[in-house]
Amino acid sequence: MTQPHPRTALPSDQRDKLNDIEKQEWLDSLAFVMADAGDNRAAQLLEDLDYYAYFHGAPIQFKQNTPYLNSIPTTEQPVYPGDIALELKIRNIIRWNAVAMVVRANKASDGIGGHLASYASTAELLEVGFNHFFRGHGAGGDRDLIFFQGHISPGVYSRSFLEGRFGEGKNGEGRLNRFRRELSKDGPGLSSYPHPWLMPDYWEFPTVSMGLGPIQAIYQARFIKYLENRGLKAPSTAKVWAFLGDGEMDEPQSIGALRFASYENLDNIVFVLNANLQRLDGPVRANSKVIQEFEALFRGAGWNVIKVVWDGKWDELLSKDYNGEIVKRFELLVDGESQRYAAFGGKELREKFFNTPELRKLIEGWSDDDLELLNRGGHDVNKVYAAYASAVKHTGSPTVIIARTIKGYALGESAMGRNVAHQVKKLDFGALKTLRDTLKLPLSDEQVEHIEYYNPGPDSPEVRYVREHRAALGGEVPARVVKFEMPAVPGKDFYQEYTKGSGDRQVSTTMALVQVISKLLRDKELGKLIVPIVPDEARTFGMDALVPRIGIYSPRGQTYTPVDSGSLMAYKESKDGQMLEEGITEDGAMASWIAAGTAYANHGIPTIPFYVFYSMFGLQRVGDLVWAAADQRAKGFLIGATAGRTTLAGEGLQHQDGNSLLQGYVVPNMKHYDPAFAYELAAIVEDGIKRMYVDGEDIFYYVMVDNENEVQPPAPDVEGLHDAIIKGLYRFQKSGSKAKLRAQILASGPGMGAAQEAVKLLEGYGVAADIWSVTSYKELHQEALAVQRRNMLHPTEVPQVSYLASQLNRENAPGVLVSVSDYVKLGADGISGHLDRKLWTLGTDGFGRSEAREELRDFFEVDARHVTVMALYALLRDGKIKGEVVQGAITDFGIDPERMAPVLR
Repeated sequence: MTQPHPRTALPSDQRDKLNDIEKQEWLDSLAFVMADAGDNRAAQLLEDLDYYAYFHGAPIQFKQNTPYLNSIPTTEQPVYPGDIALELKIRNIIRWNAVAMVVRANKASDGIGGHLASYASTAELLEVGFNHFFRGHGAGGDRDLIFFQGHISPGVYSRSFLEGRFGEGKNGEGRLNRFRRELSKDGPGLSSYPHPWLMPDYWEFPTVSMGLGPIQAIYQARFIKYLENRGLKAPSTAKVWAFLGDGEMDEPQSIGALRFASYENLDNIVFVLNANLQRLDGPVRANSKVIQEFEALFRGAGWNVIKVVWDGKWDELLSKDYNGEIVKRFELLVDGESQRYAAFGGKELREKFFNTPELRKLIEGWSDDDLELLNRGGHDVNKVYAAYASAVKHTGSPTVIIARTIKGYALGESAMGRNVAHQVKKLDFGALKTLRDTLKLPLSDEQVEHIEYYNPGPDSPEVRYVREHRAALGGEVPARVVKFEMPAVPGKDFYQEYTKGSGDRQVSTTMALVQVISKLLRDKELGKLIVPIVPDEARTFGMDALVPRIGIYSPRGQTYTPVDSGSLMAYKESKDGQMLEEGITEDGAMASWIAAGTAYANHGIPTIPFYVFYSMFGLQRVGDLVWAAADQRAKGFLIGATAGRTTLAGEGLQHQDGNSLLQGYVVPNMKHYDPAFAYELAAIVEDGIKRMYVDGEDIFYYVMVDNENEVQPPAPDVEGLHDAIIKGLYRFQKSGSKAKLRAQILASGPGMGAAQEAVKLLEGYGVAADIWSVTSYKELHQEALAVQRRNMLHPTEVPQVSYLASQLNRENAPGVLVSVSDYVKLGADGISGHLDRKLWTLGTDGFGRSEAREELRDFFEVDARHVTVMALYALLRDGKIKGEVVQGAITDFGIDPERMAPVLR
């Protein structure tokens, strides 16, 4: 029989007394070690004890959370380097002007929008950074990249106004009056959110599409390391700061790359997570503590976590709380309860928080006004500064600062801590007067009634302070400065080999693209700037041959011997590797592409990214990031590989792409092309590099390439072929037949094979057909629209003729018009209204199927038989042939006229 442990046999009161004595001995021992050998030694001992206990079976529960307290104790806070009183005045001025700007905008145009509460909660977080940390362009390679939370733009504008940056009207306030009014005739306005496209000298990163800022910030930080490790940028202390909201962290993109950041040892990134505990319509986690949730999330992902929960006033209570009663109460607190204290103040705090005799004893002699001073840590500049100072010194892993704030802080009862705070755009006269009094601003009631801005003038202590501090940190922030030197770019002769065709070799356009990239990589001037990017399928796209030559970038280098070492295609990772192999993450790869595509502006280094991906996993997965790229004027090439609905045999519904060209059409500065041949592809790449990096156009390219191996023909002898390829259309093949029945077949990408075969079939029906290669329906359509608009606005002048119409008019291109592509019909249909007759379209509307190419093309009715029938039917509708001819072709080809259309099957 097992004997009871001596202690378990004791009466409970004696057992508890022994336990208390033993606990105190352990605590005394730990206190001695901390005093004698330091905190690090104490931590090491605790870790050793943890290992020992785990090995011997003690049931120790793993905890990802520290107590609900500030991470940095008061004893370790550095002395604040600024003038706290003057900085408070500055914040109050900026707070007022931010409110005035939004309220004025909504009075002038009801419903124009804007946000007050988000900036109100984050003012201290931003101002500590502006005054003491954020380095501008004057810092050179050490300058910081800053992702500002989108909804706080009014506060950033108000600071720039105080700095004198807008310089127009009374003290520069004219531009503040055009908040969200960019089309004003009085001058440039201020965009609603951070938009580099709308304010190209000011904003750098669009962030208000929530969730995109965090993932982009991480990959921007990684790209800085990439540039430094490859020797393209000198080693630096540059940081990427990203200001995020706690509600925003619900977005998958916000948290999807956290582990990647720690794996890459990105100690050059600092997330500042503004935990005001509220989303747009209510609490983030009302029934728990979102800060603790985030701590566990980030700590588990390998981040350095700094919590800024309570302000300095709480230190007074904590210092005399010998029994830890407040800490215990903190642990019981939930965010919904915290929100009430923010909204209802000291009386609520006294009644509901200090709800035990022990807690009430701690606040003896405190009035409700005293309790009102117990604030959140994110509003205490001492606490914020300590967190920032710790973050910038930390090495080895990324850092997140989780700062507890109040949404709508200082905005009064109508907004502060209320569920409606995010939607507040207006304040009445009484609320504005209260705000003025709270902020202690020298504005008369009349000035308040007229919602006047307050600027103490360029010689005031406040303005001198902000300008001097910005000068010391390298100048204006935010500011977008584009300045780079472009090396010599290869001319058209560089691509001449692709005009000769492939001879007897069968080559897909995907392989031709890899050959073009490979040749660019070998260029002495440009090669180092090429950035190949793949998610996880370099081998699928035939890019595995590049791996041993240029290497895959890894901050660790290669710490192992790969299984294929010794082979020609050995897997090679290196610190200076050039290829970015991102793993199975289209979002991550796209964020990398954006970082590379904006390096010309962010770092003065014009890297040229080629992101190669399964086309179906491109735009439909990362469409929002594509728009972010467009907004921030990214440059480079997106390559939709294995493109088309029918070329990816056997892959089925979700893999076969027939729609991404249509999705890409709506992005204004995206050029997209669907080339059929290698020489077309080469011309497009040459044109893109020149236009983006030499001519300075803020455009980027989406180019489709397929995996169908075929002999690549030489370029036809067409006058102005290069320009025609770029414009979107040229006659690839002219019929030598003298037949009276004529057809013009427009083909692109994988549809070209069906067009070529259909020409032969049509000869059997007495029809002579030319083939036109359409490289871009979007280019044709947009140029035609531009000509149409020009003619409409110049009605008395001779109308201009679009390029499309000049090529496909009846005289130059007689007969019926038929188009075939591997994409939905709507893409080609867009040009119909700009032609002198109907365009009959064939395309791949519907879901994909797990089939072979021949069967897929029959299913979608885009094979040569259906092209032939469509051309004959068009001739029938044109009155050129009888219906029996069309019926005969349908019978000859074995087409079932009763089968359901592909889009319905």
